[in-house]
Amino acid sequence: MVNDGAGASIRTDAADGAGAGRIRVLLVDDEALMRSGLRLMLDGARGIEVVGEARDGLDALEQITALAPEVVLLDVRMPRMTGLETLAALRERGDRARVVMLTAFDTDEFLLEALRGGAAGFLLKDSPPEEVVEAVLDAAADRPRFSAEVLRRLVRLAADGGEPVLPAAGPGTASSAPAPEGITEREWEVAHLVAKGLANQEIGESLFMSVATVKTHLGRLYQKLQVTNRVQLAIRVLELGG
Repeated sequence: MVNDGAGASIRTDAADGAGAGRIRVLLVDDEALMRSGLRLMLDGARGIEVVGEARDGLDALEQITALAPEVVLLDVRMPRMTGLETLAALRERGDRARVVMLTAFDTDEFLLEALRGGAAGFLLKDSPPEEVVEAVLDAAADRPRFSAEVLRRLVRLAADGGEPVLPAAGPGTASSAPAPEGITEREWEVAHLVAKGLANQEIGESLFMSVATVKTHLGRLYQKLQVTNRVQLAIRVLELGG
């Protein structure tokens, strides 16, 4: 048993072998209510197990050592040690836990520092539950995951402009530029909506296709455009004049 930093005890499944095959997650946030909400979203969802909670970075470092989580949901602003400081400490000691930054503050400064520090994802605190679950699954599979607003900011930064180069996303909006050679019109529509920050479900609703079909198009786009994630795809769309 390990203290969770908030007065409760957490069972160390890493030591007794329980929970095998599940994605082990540690929640780190100085607000108890936020931790409770995240636990409700995640614990038991699609093979995810919340193994502990921490209220600041110092507590988190101790619990990561004790609990060996695969994924850490880490708040940016906390007392004693911030999320960004915690991320830096984890990387300095060579910890392999994948970190998804979670914050109410979506400034470029936080975003860029988290990415440079090796964060596996960056979500806003008002992200819907399914997006939080997907972020954990993607992090465990070593796939980057960003909320729609964060992705839009990344695209803007990549374009080196002070204003977004793509219009705000909306239902039924797709690319007005012609598809590049080797890319079908449907694939290009999907690519353009990814660049606008839409999630797979939103793309499917916008283009009247299933999420499975959206994922199929994304797989083909990754291969054809030689990219490995949504951020790279969004930037490639900009480079191609999308």
